[in-house]
Amino acid sequence: MNQQITQSPTHRTAALLAVAILCFATANAQDKSPVTFNEDVKPILRQHCLKCHGDDKQESGLNLQNYQAAIKGGSGGAAVVAGRASSSLLYQVITNEDAEARMPPNQPPLPDEQVGKILAWINDGLRESVDSQSMLSKRDLNFTPMAGSVEDAAGPLPMPENWPTVKLQPQLRAAPIMSMDASPRAPVVAVGGWKFVRLVHTESEADLGVLSFPEGTPQVIRFSNSGNVLMVAGGKPVQSGRVVLFDVRTGKRLAEIGDEVDSVLAADLSPDQTLVALGGSGKIVKIYDTTNGILKFKLDRHTDWITSMTFSPDGTKLATADRAGGLHIWDTAGGGILLTLPEHKLSVGSLAWRSDSRILASASEDGLLIWWDTIDGWPAITRNNAHPPTRPEGYYGNLRKGVLCVAFGPTGTLVSAGRDHVVRLWNTEGNVQKSFDLSHAVPLTTRISHDGNTVIIGDKAGQLHFMKP
Repeated sequence: MNQQITQSPTHRTAALLAVAILCFATANAQDKSPVTFNEDVKPILRQHCLKCHGDDKQESGLNLQNYQAAIKGGSGGAAVVAGRASSSLLYQVITNEDAEARMPPNQPPLPDEQVGKILAWINDGLRESVDSQSMLSKRDLNFTPMAGSVEDAAGPLPMPENWPTVKLQPQLRAAPIMSMDASPRAPVVAVGGWKFVRLVHTESEADLGVLSFPEGTPQVIRFSNSGNVLMVAGGKPVQSGRVVLFDVRTGKRLAEIGDEVDSVLAADLSPDQTLVALGGSGKIVKIYDTTNGILKFKLDRHTDWITSMTFSPDGTKLATADRAGGLHIWDTAGGGILLTLPEHKLSVGSLAWRSDSRILASASEDGLLIWWDTIDGWPAITRNNAHPPTRPEGYYGNLRKGVLCVAFGPTGTLVSAGRDHVVRLWNTEGNVQKSFDLSHAVPLTTRISHDGNTVIIGDKAGQLHFMKP
């Protein structure tokens, strides 16, 4: 049933802003002409801002009359940051949803097209004129598989062999597929269910075996880099949580780590299999030694439930995210914080490293999909509305546009799933390569097979889908 909501013009503008910005950015890309201060931005500032922030009067010490003064900023610091509109004060104040805090004061919000121009000007590098160079430094983000990658792992493919029979509890309906992972070396995908994990062949789509997980619901499933070990983390809400390591070939339990009083919501196994990181509602990241199960150290920077974490493929870093949009990168050797990435405003539910350990992708309920350059923490590629929902006829409320899951494939392509019922495959430049529409159910998690030939999708209805790119 469509929800009928009477909405103020301010709220309607905010709801349509992302679509307007996306349309403007697309048109500008096709036009190939950069947005500049002199030609595009100054006329907007003259119309709305210069009475309070011009040569005659400078509220908060900010003068926007000319390019040099605008770049300099005011008493509160820089007004614009090249390449980062979301961190730029000018963009923040003109898009603030609070009418009392939004600029210009006591006026309607700026038209969407004008906001889109300012956004493009900042993100494109604050050009003064068409002849000016962008203030953004060029980055080489080309993908090169790192030496010693999983393709070079020795030994036979890690496939289930003669697993013990597991009797599953009867279910009235299939549970949502909340956790899933694809082996990096073999045609196998592990799929979570209520108190079990099943392995499925990615080519024949046949079941290969079932692992018992009496601890509860598997919230996280991860294969080791070699594909020989399967990590399953989860538990029972407000009761218990644990991480279990399994031998993929035999199905045997190798280790049980952690003793949480709530379900584990985020976890990962280090590439060398010596460390397990876990977290959840306790807001603390805990790092354990897998050989003896002893807690090595804790990371306590998060202010809300920890929702995702992942080790870099080279094992030197750990990325962790929380329900409030917090995102940090840590040094795995000593637990010190290396980078804080302050871009997301809502829960970050999924993180993924590219296999060269250079790029980290993050997906959030705020609709942002970001490729981070982890050398300096720069958002190298940002998709502000990666999964825009379709507005049903007669519906005037805010639509949820969250990105639910991201995962890299072996060649550097990225797959994402969103609340718009769509799974998208992105190339290494951050452009959509292909889309898969699941109109009947919300895709909760997705992966790319070890050979890059199959996109695997698990949905809210408990169905598993295999798609060819």
